[in-house]
Amino acid sequence: MAAAELIRIVSRSSPMALAQVERVRAELAALHPGIRTEVVPVTTSGDRWMGDLAHLGGKGAFTKEVDAALLAGEADLAVHCLKDVPADRPLPTGTVFAAYLERDDIRDALVHPGGLALDKLPAGSRIGTSSVRRIAQLAASHPHLKCVPIRGNANSRLAKLHVGEADALLLAVSGLERIGETERISEVLSLDGMCPPIGAGILALQCREDDSATINAVTGLGHHDTWREATAERMFLHVLQGHCNSPIAGYAKAEPDGRLSLRGRVFSPDGKQILDAHEWAGSLSPEDLGTATALALKRQGAHELIAAIPH
Repeated sequence: MAAAELIRIVSRSSPMALAQVERVRAELAALHPGIRTEVVPVTTSGDRWMGDLAHLGGKGAFTKEVDAALLAGEADLAVHCLKDVPADRPLPTGTVFAAYLERDDIRDALVHPGGLALDKLPAGSRIGTSSVRRIAQLAASHPHLKCVPIRGNANSRLAKLHVGEADALLLAVSGLERIGETERISEVLSLDGMCPPIGAGILALQCREDDSATINAVTGLGHHDTWREATAERMFLHVLQGHCNSPIAGYAKAEPDGRLSLRGRVFSPDGKQILDAHEWAGSLSPEDLGTATALALKRQGAHELIAAIPH
């Protein structure tokens, strides 16, 4: 079987996306010193569009052009933030996830220019976020704060904060780590206080399924516990059949002794209804754990709650 000599990695051109690609290039170079890599940049409709993502069909707006470059043979490998890859529909036919890299921090961080923690922000403070997951949880925990929509990559959001478009931001800790901006963090929020999105902190490597040379080259970058967590979480989201306006959150955790659990939550957009489930896999597969946790929330009325949210 032919070994890969050159792997062309397709990437969005934001600093965050390029930082993610550099991590993959470094890990590949350590594992296979003989393989060369090069970056194929694309700009996605999600990057160009500054309005409501729902009008573009939701999260897939960030992945369409990347998928097209892979399928057209213009690139061999794509690096995705797993949280941006829709779980309610399968990957494009002809592509496959060959590996999930070891998971980064899954928590959210508050960025406030004065260094204040969330509980210390004055009433009426404007929190920049367009995430329905964050908006619902803030409405539940801090109803005196006001969410204002903010889009763009993390660097451009930080720039908008600097010019006063918001008083504070909520951003992923892992994203701030990737772009070298952790000194901006005022507070790292607890998982109870701000439950993360499905797939948080996971980079997924996507290839064409018939490209065995690339698949063989990158499979060794995969991390087994991250695969178990990702598999459970994505099945959870798939069974819930949420849409891009549904505030759904959750995370699986693989323990050092091999046990696997999944915490899943569904919110009404105003934060007044919170459904919560926490299941352990026991002898269940990760897929079955995801299904069991979603069904526990459906028994609490998750299907009706999601169906009632306009989209």
